[in-house]
Amino acid sequence: MNHKILCVVGTRPEAIKMAPVILALKKNPDIECRILATAQHRDLLDQVLRIFEIEPDIDLDIMRPDQALTALTARLLLSLDDVLQVEKPDAVLAQGDTTTVMSVALACFYREIPFGHVEAGLRTGDMSNPFPEEMNRVVTARLTKWHFAPTESARQNLLKEGIADSDIFVTGNTVIDALLSVAEREIPLPFPLDLDKRLILVTAHRRENFGEPFKQICRAILALVERNQDVHVVYPVHPNPNVYDLASQLLGNHPRITLCEPLDYLPFVQIMKHVYLILSDSGGVQEEAPALGKPVLVLRRKTERPEAVQEGVVRLVGADFAEITSTTQRLLDDEAAYKEMARGVSPYGDGKASSRIAAVLRTYFAACV
Repeated sequence: MNHKILCVVGTRPEAIKMAPVILALKKNPDIECRILATAQHRDLLDQVLRIFEIEPDIDLDIMRPDQALTALTARLLLSLDDVLQVEKPDAVLAQGDTTTVMSVALACFYREIPFGHVEAGLRTGDMSNPFPEEMNRVVTARLTKWHFAPTESARQNLLKEGIADSDIFVTGNTVIDALLSVAEREIPLPFPLDLDKRLILVTAHRRENFGEPFKQICRAILALVERNQDVHVVYPVHPNPNVYDLASQLLGNHPRITLCEPLDYLPFVQIMKHVYLILSDSGGVQEEAPALGKPVLVLRRKTERPEAVQEGVVRLVGADFAEITSTTQRLLDDEAAYKEMARGVSPYGDGKASSRIAAVLRTYFAACV
């Protein structure tokens, strides 16, 4: 008897981290794996699905320009409920902390369908930071049957919230599965870059940094390239106008700052392999870059991924001009400080997280027969 599992993806990071899970499930003849794309981020999502040769069975195409969270959540809940009513899956999986994930968990709760949360247990302890992701995580945890925690620290967070130990499975992070599957591919860089210069990769798009914090980030980037003639910045700019407009205005005219559209996953990994260091407010980059031996300065004050900070390969600098510039400059000037952060140590897994998740679900369905 086949059991139907519906895997839901909405954004590019979700697709990257769910792709290995989907591929692992599809190897099992007793599981019918169906893919639902909410397309919370349309183009960015499609890029990743193409790389892993995954075709959605259902596409909600939910994205709207500059969409408000309330409207997005309402559209997601109504559309997801329609899908669950028709598909009648035996289980649903989603990854991460987006509005898509929280909405999927709630829709499954209303339909009494067991839900599995990939990358469960990440916490900052501050419901407004990151916003709205921390709230999404907390709500999702209360509605989840299988908590697939990436680390022991994430497991401990869930235990503190009263989640039963028997419902938590420490699997490692599926982002390492995805990264290892593509990192050895050699492809041309997406545009010419002077590899004699030290490249700094920037990714910055979080809501809590909109406005003045983002201006400080941009001014810090500009100051660093002015002070260091051997530095070139590459910044794939998120299409959200709160990010795109300011980045274009403040950074768009410098010859050693390359602003580009968001990159496909393969070119992005290729650039990560060539950069000297990374400035980012992205969660996924905090996980991926240490495995490639690249220091990450996180443009946030709190992170739900403390393991790499504790390991010393990631550092929090916030959206503060002085701290961004001083910490980055130290890594540019002090070879020993740089090497200490560029050790190639990853606390997030061994590339086998997806097979562990699939095994948990196989065991559950085998017991149900």
